[in-house]
Amino acid sequence: MSENVPENVSVNATSSRRLALLGVGVMGEALLSGLLRSGQDAAQVVVGDRYEARAQHIVETYGVTVALPAEAVAGADTVVLAVKPQDMGSLLEEIHDALRPGALVVSIAAGITTAYLEARLPEGTPVARAMPNTPALVDQGMAAVSPGTHCGTDDLAEAMRLLEGCGKVVTVPEKHQDAVTAISGSGPAYIFYVVEAMVEAGVLLGLPRVTSTELVVQTLFGAATMLKETGEHPTVLREQVSSPGGTTMSALRQLDDHKVRAAFLTAMEAAAQRSAELAQG
Repeated sequence: MSENVPENVSVNATSSRRLALLGVGVMGEALLSGLLRSGQDAAQVVVGDRYEARAQHIVETYGVTVALPAEAVAGADTVVLAVKPQDMGSLLEEIHDALRPGALVVSIAAGITTAYLEARLPEGTPVARAMPNTPALVDQGMAAVSPGTHCGTDDLAEAMRLLEGCGKVVTVPEKHQDAVTAISGSGPAYIFYVVEAMVEAGVLLGLPRVTSTELVVQTLFGAATMLKETGEHPTVLREQVSSPGGTTMSALRQLDDHKVRAAFLTAMEAAAQRSAELAQG
């Protein structure tokens, strides 16, 4: 069972619902591959993408069907919108009249609110807003889902099932989605940024790049595993590594002197603000 699932929401591992996936970029493909691994019937999936070559690659790789957006949604029980935020308005206009009554629409586009979707889809359409992240590509994604006005418990369960195929899922009030975008949606980029810096530091200190990369990646994996499995607060774990007067304390002092913690806070505030701006066009 997913985290933070309301008690009256039952999430099924597999489904025979017909699915239309509009947009098969990095996140769209990650979602599709996870769904298929978790039991979704490829014969029940239709994809659409503005780039014909990309759509054809997905068809050949996963055995699904390709169609124009309006054709794809016509027979679908669930429609996933995985296009860029700036393309959402024209896509909704294109599928509006073809959407089957009662079909669930799930958007994974940053900044696009359920109100925005509901205003541009047939009255009463159940919609949900979700924010996944790229570790979904390796089945370690983190996603947060928020139901719209007409999204019932069964609809919410289906939206969560879609995302469970490639990681963890939580439900959050929609007012928190901009924060989710800033923390977990954009979060992998912050981690990769830190990893880049640590690898470069190793090279600067004389290590071969391959060795430095292996040291950093395994250290990151081990630290994340400790956080997850021990349940300890990160401050406690950090203090366990930080001997008084030792090497770690010397490094942390430099990070504090350069206001690295404050920079991270400011960066994530900026990401959340940008997420809110995307909803306003």
